[in-house]
Amino acid sequence: MEKIAFIFPGQGSQYAGMGRELYDIYPECRRVFEESDELLGMKLSTLMFEGPKEELDRTENTQPAVVAVSIAAYKALSGFGIKPHVAAGLSLGEYSALAASGVFTLEQVIPLVQKRGRFMQEAVPEGKGKMCAVLGLSEELVEKACNDASKSGFVEPANFNCPGQIVIAGETKAVEKAAAIAKELGAARCVFLPVSAPFHTRMLAPAAEKLKEELDGMTLGRMEIPVICNVTADYINGTHEIKPLLYRQVMSGVLWEQTIRRMINDGVRHFVEVGPGKTLSGFVKKIDRGLHTYNAEDEASLRETVSSLQSVCRMA
Repeated sequence: MEKIAFIFPGQGSQYAGMGRELYDIYPECRRVFEESDELLGMKLSTLMFEGPKEELDRTENTQPAVVAVSIAAYKALSGFGIKPHVAAGLSLGEYSALAASGVFTLEQVIPLVQKRGRFMQEAVPEGKGKMCAVLGLSEELVEKACNDASKSGFVEPANFNCPGQIVIAGETKAVEKAAAIAKELGAARCVFLPVSAPFHTRMLAPAAEKLKEELDGMTLGRMEIPVICNVTADYINGTHEIKPLLYRQVMSGVLWEQTIRRMINDGVRHFVEVGPGKTLSGFVKKIDRGLHTYNAEDEASLRETVSSLQSVCRMA
């Protein structure tokens, strides 16, 4: 049996106009956007559909916006009978995956990720931290670049996205030094990311503590779909594990390549990126070109995905 995975994008996938067609065409999607607006007491949907980009790119707006579009797209796919065997999400996308699985309600997750965004934004003063994607270098050599640069401050790998793409993060000077060393070691390119803090490092510990307080007060639902988490690249074994894993996730590396490889080992051949953009589909193809990737973010991509996967669902 060929299995289907739903993968949910993280911060950075947002763009003005996302979700507009889902809102216009599907009543279940419109409800997601309208409820999100009510929950936050702001016109998040207008910000998603029209921008301005600078406002949409503010972390505390980006996070609920991306999750809202992802949940809306998930509901649209479910309406066509397309269901995953397993789910995962990149960083913020893990919240979308858990919501799709039944762990979070919309009422819980939208305010939660807005706060998560704010906590992450506030954790490190502006200019103190940086993130950089190192392209075309092995894991071992990226680790070496970080170790060699540690005299300049704290820096470590933060995201293992796919072969030849590892994101490093830490204190600004140390990240810049590690990028320079990575180039000397043979990196094809080093691209500094337009983010406000060194996410997924121990520098985000203050954000993790605040997030823990929010999570502690929540009652979580049962997982109806298996979810593989960022921190371990393994299945979450039960609801009791979720809060500690989400606490650790803020300040731990994202094992995305390892997550996809775990799915492949378990028979997944079809990967649907549910939400804005196609970044994760690109990562999947770099891991194994023989895998099938799809996306669901607007009417055309949704219809194409449904058409392609209905036969797979029948076979399953």
